[in-house]
Amino acid sequence: MIIYYVINNIFNTSIINMKKNIPYFKFEIAPMLKKTNKHCRYFYRKLTKKSLLYTEMIHCNFIKKNPVILLENKNIDNIVLQIAGNNPKLLSLCARKAEKIGYKEINLNLGCPSLRAQKNNFGACLMYKPLIVSDCIKSMSDNVSIPITVKMRIGINNNNNYDFLYKFIDLLINSGCKRFIIHARTALLYKNINTKKNLIIPKLNYKIIYKIKKSFSNIKISINGGIKTLLDIKKHLKYVDGVMMGREIFKNPMMLVDIDKFIYHNKSFIKNPIIIVESMFSYIEKELKKGTSLITIIKPLLNIFYGIYGAHNFKNFIFNQKKNNLDVLKKALSFIRIKE
Repeated sequence: MIIYYVINNIFNTSIINMKKNIPYFKFEIAPMLKKTNKHCRYFYRKLTKKSLLYTEMIHCNFIKKNPVILLENKNIDNIVLQIAGNNPKLLSLCARKAEKIGYKEINLNLGCPSLRAQKNNFGACLMYKPLIVSDCIKSMSDNVSIPITVKMRIGINNNNNYDFLYKFIDLLINSGCKRFIIHARTALLYKNINTKKNLIIPKLNYKIIYKIKKSFSNIKISINGGIKTLLDIKKHLKYVDGVMMGREIFKNPMMLVDIDKFIYHNKSFIKNPIIIVESMFSYIEKELKKGTSLITIIKPLLNIFYGIYGAHNFKNFIFNQKKNNLDVLKKALSFIRIKE
């Protein structure tokens, strides 16, 4: 009997230690402009307690004019502020404010390929200007204690080789960057290629990221781009420290109910999507009273019934309603048929 308790205690202790050693960023959900807003993040927290979440990309000039935006977006725990800009002093000021509010990390966007980003000199086009990026990283890193990270592409236009990527990352490490989230596509910064095409035309190159991790074994590297399944995640984690997913989660958010168990060895969440939606009712009512439209609040959860009978009718009913109250959502649920 004593031997049983000793073995059981050792087993439980090893499980606890294993959980402690799992990086908090092992799985993260990509920031997506006009998608992963505060309502989306609140919904995702219903599905996963452990995954690292991000704000939408917020430009430092906007934060300067509307500092309350940092408080408004800090509506959940374990969240990263993704910031854009090229002004070291202003970025540093924003980073200090974000740290005081309780953000987990500050992530500088070096991956947005939009024409707007190019015109205003932020996002992926800054990979052309490594010294400016270095100054931005150093300024933030010198003034906060939380990690400064970057989300970037493997290259831009014709600068998409290993040497370019290696030198860029090496410079930022020496400037104080603690972690790199690398999208496995080149950013194509041409007038006839928009943001959507930048997610389709450039070919995925995971091997270059694996190689970078080998070269910088002491630096945390996460991979992003084209990842769709739990098996994909498992495969990538053999070579890198973390995995980021975006569009696939928005398309099928119920994937997240398995993440805490699969990645962090915690208990799985409730897997009945109707119960999950019902658990959102009080939040939705609260936001409706603030004057927010129903569709704005519930848009992130409209795909929760992906692959389930009645999902199409569920969404059509909501989009065809002019009323702005919770009853619309409640009635829409009647279209869903979940097999026992």
